[in-house]
Amino acid sequence: MKYRFVKGLLWLVSLLPFPVLYAFSDFCSLFARRFYRTKVVRENLRTAFPNKSEKELKEIERKFYHQFCDNFVEVIKMLSMSKEEMMRRMTFGGLDEIRKRHDAGRPFHFLYLSHFGNWEWISSISYHLLPWSTTAQIYHHIYDKVMNRFFLEIRGQYGGENIEMKETFRRILQFRKQGGNYTIGFISDQQPKWSSIHHFVPFLNHDTAVFIGTEHIARKVDAFLCYGRMSRPRRGYYHLEVIPLEDHPANVPENTVTGRYFKMLEADIQEHPEMWLWTHKRWSRTKEEWLKRQAVTYASQVS
Repeated sequence: MKYRFVKGLLWLVSLLPFPVLYAFSDFCSLFARRFYRTKVVRENLRTAFPNKSEKELKEIERKFYHQFCDNFVEVIKMLSMSKEEMMRRMTFGGLDEIRKRHDAGRPFHFLYLSHFGNWEWISSISYHLLPWSTTAQIYHHIYDKVMNRFFLEIRGQYGGENIEMKETFRRILQFRKQGGNYTIGFISDQQPKWSSIHHFVPFLNHDTAVFIGTEHIARKVDAFLCYGRMSRPRRGYYHLEVIPLEDHPANVPENTVTGRYFKMLEADIQEHPEMWLWTHKRWSRTKEEWLKRQAVTYASQVS
């Protein structure tokens, strides 16, 4: 009952035209910048860009909160956007690279994605790939049941399958048994839990703990690995360019492609820092603390 009420209310809001929604976004950004995780955003920006002046950091912060609130209204708009409007506003390039591997008999194509621009609209890639490639996206379970159900519905409404992160490898093995062709998106810039940390990379002036599952699964199933570079030509319009990273990931040293992904993402963030999600405590799990924990674990095992 609660979910139907919330979704119905958001659907009514989604019927508003984009200019009205963006006016609301502008209004919300004034408050979000003052009250929503401001300390986290400022600390992240300060440590990621130590050479930028206070004026430059404040300008990035201002633009970020505008983008953040735009994402909010754009997600709501997904409830009532037509297929034609979505395909006009969210475009893709480089999909022929995926088609080439499909035609060559390669069943798996993994797409590295990030919390950059409007990542929710990327699920509409199904419009461009179906029916010759089944699409799926890996997701983190949201503890709030209403929000979890809401995001699962809007992400799946274009025909792609939602796969919870802990079920990823098992589901991909099922895909392999079933046969067919699969394009799967992995948002890979989150901070892993302590138990899932196995590798660090230099990223935005930090030794950064990273997920390596995308590359490791790709090595096991010989997936074609790509990077999704998102841009925003203008407000309310996004473009994702598919850039090949590695045809056969098992042929290069482990974690090589993961490192390439983070270098490409860092370059994109350096160019447009306002488009990345700065509200999370991305660097709260440090390499120093991880090494201490590893030492304690090792000591307990040998004692």
